[in-house]
Amino acid sequence: MIIRIDSELKDKLYKLAWTEGKSSSQVVRELIQDHLRERDMGAYIDDLWKRIGANLISKGTKLKDTDKAIIKARKSQK
Repeated sequence: MIIRIDSELKDKLYKLAWTEGKSSSQVVRELIQDHLRERDMGAYIDDLWKRIGANLISKGTKLKDTDKAIIKARKSQK
């Protein structure tokens, strides 16, 4: 992938990366990963369901009951 940016922005990126002990490529990869993670609603929703399930299990709900509740809730949203 080739990205063109102005020299001032490029210098800022190099300096920031250096202060963090990273290469500019590492910083750009992290920025892209963060950007995609923030905007990937499917992954966000899956993570939310996992957290809800873990919360229910921690309160004594059995795994099979949790799975049934999640499936039921997902079907009711369609």
